[in-house]
Amino acid sequence: MTRFGLPRPHGVAGVTLAQAAALVLPFLFVAANDPGRYTVLFGVALVASLVWEWVFARLRKRPPSFHGLTTALVVAIVAPPEIAVWQVVVTVSLGVIFGELVFGGRGFGFLSPATVALALLIISFPELSLPAPTRELALATLPAAALLWALGLISERVILSAVAATFAVLAASGQGIEPVTIATGLAFGLIFLICDPTMAAATNAGRWIYGALAGSLVGLFSVSGITTEAVIFAALMAGIFAPLVDHLVVLAHAYHRARRRNA
Repeated sequence: MTRFGLPRPHGVAGVTLAQAAALVLPFLFVAANDPGRYTVLFGVALVASLVWEWVFARLRKRPPSFHGLTTALVVAIVAPPEIAVWQVVVTVSLGVIFGELVFGGRGFGFLSPATVALALLIISFPELSLPAPTRELALATLPAAALLWALGLISERVILSAVAATFAVLAASGQGIEPVTIATGLAFGLIFLICDPTMAAATNAGRWIYGALAGSLVGLFSVSGITTEAVIFAALMAGIFAPLVDHLVVLAHAYHRARRRNA
């Protein structure tokens, strides 16, 4: 059981379904401006994700999975609506392959395929500008965050340390620290990219360190206010170091236990 007695999502498939349910409201808020365009964007991203998952499942003689659903939703929410279909196919394909499937699939890797796909989108197509985070998207993220937290899929340690580190770095750099503006810029990326359980640190101490690292990077990458690009690259870089953070935490615990036994 999880917080408030809610049943814990069963396995990787259960986590995927819970994340997809949490993403529905943010997607509806974003898609309300141009439903047809965003539906096509989501459909193309979903097909690209599922096709590669099917191909790798066949090669490994495993049943096909549907984890690409969450990747497609995140990409559809964050990507610019004017993006071409072929650009969606390329970035989502590379994100799913190199962020997830080459490691054995969801649950075996240490990166979020959606984060990898969005980072590749920014690097490969600099002419595209990602939409700035809006207050409406941030508000739509709040119930999603509450659901994922209640199910135990995101950690309050990561959230608190990331927010605190972002405020600290922005304040130290002389930028404005208007709470509403920072919350608007952080909300979606913090909950669905930085806090993604496939990428975040797993130990309690590691979560504090990981969140502080991600928040510090968001502040460093934000030259004139928090941007979507800053959050994406902060999530990617923090995710790369998350396994090392957990490993060092485990070593530190083992060292202290050994010292207590020998005392």
